[in-house]
Amino acid sequence: MDIEFNKREDINKLKYSDLKKILSKIKMGGGEKALQKQRDQGKMTARERLEYLFDKNTASIEIGAFAGYEMYEEHGGCPAGGVVVMMGYVSGRQCIVVANDATVKAGAWFPITGKKNLRAQEIAMENRLPIIYLVDSAGVFLPMQDEIFPDKEMFGRIFRNNAKMSALGIVQISAIMGSCVAGGAYLPAMSDEAIIVDKTGSIFLAGSYLVKAAIGENIDNETLGGATTHCEISGVTDYKAKNDQDALDRIKKIMKSLGDFEKAGFDRIESAPPKENPENIFGIMPVNRSEQYDTLEIIKCLVDHSEYEEYKPDYGKSIICCNARVDGWSVGIVANQRKMVKSGTGELQFGGVIYSDSADKATRFIANCNQRKIPLIFLQDVTGFMVGSKSEQGGIIKDGAKMVNAVSNSVVPKFTVIMGNSYGAGNYAMCGKAYDPRLIVAWPWAELAVMGGSQAGKVLLQIQESALKKQGKEITEEDRKEILDKILKDYTRQTQSTYAAARLWTDAIINPVETRKWISMGIEAANHSPITEKFNLGVIQV
Repeated sequence: MDIEFNKREDINKLKYSDLKKILSKIKMGGGEKALQKQRDQGKMTARERLEYLFDKNTASIEIGAFAGYEMYEEHGGCPAGGVVVMMGYVSGRQCIVVANDATVKAGAWFPITGKKNLRAQEIAMENRLPIIYLVDSAGVFLPMQDEIFPDKEMFGRIFRNNAKMSALGIVQISAIMGSCVAGGAYLPAMSDEAIIVDKTGSIFLAGSYLVKAAIGENIDNETLGGATTHCEISGVTDYKAKNDQDALDRIKKIMKSLGDFEKAGFDRIESAPPKENPENIFGIMPVNRSEQYDTLEIIKCLVDHSEYEEYKPDYGKSIICCNARVDGWSVGIVANQRKMVKSGTGELQFGGVIYSDSADKATRFIANCNQRKIPLIFLQDVTGFMVGSKSEQGGIIKDGAKMVNAVSNSVVPKFTVIMGNSYGAGNYAMCGKAYDPRLIVAWPWAELAVMGGSQAGKVLLQIQESALKKQGKEITEEDRKEILDKILKDYTRQTQSTYAAARLWTDAIINPVETRKWISMGIEAANHSPITEKFNLGVIQV
């Protein structure tokens, strides 16, 4: 190890440490007072419920922990989107659990809450995973109802998905552990089995105040929609639980009774750790996003035995394609090579840039993995496709389109790790969020944008200068610097990993050391869903 390695390691670990501090605050939900208030009501908090429900000493991953980060500040914020979503194991069965956090605005639904719930259902549907809902919510956050209620990918889509999952035979279990009101009342009714906690759980289309206003009836909430009403009279719920623990124990029993599932058949052998220490990633990754490094050194830190079989190693060198194993699973890896390489014709190629030969190689490799039923992992550190007259005349658009076509039509599960840059069309070709990766995660220093900050800053500066000149204003060098500094400050904030994770453009910002766990659990989940489609590239320009 050299001094530069140690410097990079220290700075990158500090970035991760800063993120952990933010995450610790997010996990406090509405704050210590709100958490204690929930406990005083005889209820567990959302995260305590999850900890109790999941099997002890088993792996779990949290989806969308940064959802809502630095959003809705005018409404007091919405930590984690007001809902905790995790993938883990209950009674030995892998599943998704969605737990409303009632300490955040009484569990009310902000726009990002709806988006996060839909993402949880999407993961369950794609992978045919059982999904468990721990309901404790006051319903739609009324000041923002126009952004959560009426459109296709909003609140109502959740109940549509309930129906679709039921038709697909995907197990859905609901536990009403607090409020469940208005449209949200349909969720437990559309689940396979529903449990309600006595005295603290309630379900109704309209609460007692609204009933009084609407029809003049005087009735209390417990009589209107409590556990006794729904277990003994309406039949909406199936089981009455004494408390939160009793409800969670009932879920464990239901999960224990489930039959086996049909496997997709992805190949797995005994797992082996990498020979290279995954912690080395902190020292290999440069601090400056424009600096070079050898991506093969990263791959060695991620794959079993640090062994891989490279495909076409001497062709299209700006993209690495290789077969390897991660936690025993057979995988195909498509990664951007971040060091400068020399093409077969002797031309120097910039690291992180996709050239025509690289796109062609990646297209062929993706097709091979689909034919052989091998899940794909995309390791992104990409600045985009090569530009200029030579590339345009060489057909970079055509070759890039072929790669995008292959990624789009791939039928094996795909997983994306944003290691560094994720710029422009490179994000698309390397399986960005729009291309349906089963899971997409970022490392703490990742950047997502249509282009790099310095390039974007210059373009935006030129646009602003032109507009001011049209107004007859003279631009001094000092004005130019002030404008550029403001542009870069705003643009840089939007490229940060936290900004993307807040909006669920990624599922999580993770410690690079946990990359293997995310990929392994993702493939295990995907193995619940047999592949029924055939890989077809469609119409492409040869």
